Formats: sequence, C-alpha cells, structure tokens
Amino acid sequence: MDNKHLQYFSILIALIIVFCAPFAISQEVYDESGFTYDMNSPNGPDHWGEIHPEWRLCKKGKLQSPIDLTHKRVHTTSKLGKLNRDYKPANTTLINRGHDLMLRWVQGAGHIHINRTKYQLNQLHWHTPTEHTINGRRFNLELHLVHQSKNRRIAVVGILYKIGRRDSFLSKLEPYLKALCSKKGVEKRVGIIDPRKIKIGSKKYYRYIGSLTTPPCTENVIWTIAKKVRTVSRAQVRLIRKAVHDDAEANARPLQPLNNRLLKLYRPDDH
Repeated sequence: MDNKHLQYFSILIALIIVFCAPFAISQEVYDESGFTYDMNSPNGPDHWGEIHPEWRLCKKGKLQSPIDLTHKRVHTTSKLGKLNRDYKPANTTLINRGHDLMLRWVQGAGHIHINRTKYQLNQLHWHTPTEHTINGRRFNLELHLVHQSKNRRIAVVGILYKIGRRDSFLSKLEPYLKALCSKKGVEKRVGIIDPRKIKIGSKKYYRYIGSLTTPPCTENVIWTIAKKVRTVSRAQVRLIRKAVHDDAEANARPLQPLNNRLLKLYRPDDH
C-alpha cells in the first residue's frame, strides 16, 4: 500500500471511530454464549477481557461493577433527590440470552430522570445470587432495570432480594418463565407489563459510577441500587435458574475494586 492509499485508509479509520464511538456507549451483548461464569473456565470472569479486544475493559477498566456497597466508604447526602420513575405499561418479550433471562419492552416503558436527563426503560434481567453486596453480605437475587438516554448513555436501577415471601411482580411472570424451561434460545411474547408494579420499598438508594456487569463491561454507567432488600421465594429463584440453559449455579460477576470512586447514599432530608 503506497503512502497516498495509506493516508486515505487512516482517514477512513478515524471517521469510523468518530461516528461509531457514541454507539459503543450503549453496547450490550445480546447472545451471551461467548463467555461463562465458571471461574475455572478459560472463558470465565477473570478472562473476559482477553476473549475479544472490544472486551478489554473487563480486565483493564477502573470503573467496573459490581462492587461492595460498604458503609465505610459511603457518603450520605440528601442532594441527589428522590428517584423519579415515570414508567408506563408497554408490550414485552421474554428472551433467554444464554446466561440470563431478559424481559424487553418493545418500544420502551417510560423513563427515569437523573440530573435532568431522561433515561428510557428498555429491559430488565436477573442475576443469582446478587452481584452487589452490602457490607460484604451477598443476597439471593438481583434485578437490573436497564435504561438508556437519547445520547445512548446507560443508567441501571438495581434491586436486591433475600429469601422470604414471594415477590408479587415475579409471580405474574412465572407462567412465562416455566414455558421457557423446556426450550432453548426462545423468545416468548408476554404482552403488556407495567414496570410500576416493581416495588422498591424505600426512598433510600446507593449511587455510583460503574460498568455493565457482562462483556463488554462498558463503563460510565450510572448505578442506582435500592437500599431496602426485598424478599423473593426460594421457588421463584429456583425457577429463574432452571429457565437458563447454561448449567451454571450462578450468573453473578465477582466483586470489582471500588478504587477511588465516590459511593453515595441518598437519604431524604427529614425536614
């Protein structure tokens, strides 16, 4: 290749980077068959960053998730403001992505508002056990509500569950979860689902800047984790695991270093 063609090639690559970079912000892996949660596997969590070059943040990133929500490092504040959820019912599809089950709202299901930016609710999925811990304690189930802004930034709301009474929202989805147990790689129409039925139970929440917890481990994700740990039945957790056809006992990424990140706890001003 002569110098003239090399120059044109370099310009083309630069243009591709410029125009495609915004879309990389929101990149998620749809088919999760390319990695595993088995710590002894060459495709396990310790090696995610080596599988594909575009997954390098899984190994080299400094803002990775999940983390331990330790009260030793938390800064309590009332300035973050109440989590403003402006959700609405919408059509959904339940999808088996390989290592988890994803409920996708076909055209979005309303928004949350963070720092005057609207983030549209697109999907939710579950991890067992929880990926985040509170003061070192791990619970049984973690729900992630994944949102995206118009400039393709991501905000995730997480809810942690421990074994106890059945969760009413999950109860409504049980027939569809059971239908996926006998089939692999299937999508199932669920119909109208109202995300307002998902209970958080407390105004208090943790806030920090992290990443996706699956490859490509994209960073600068705004995390909001409800402080209240809710309950789910053992049978409901077992059903979620049974419906995922990866033969794994868990689909939770190991804890990542907090590094120098600021961990905030929103607590409303009593006055």
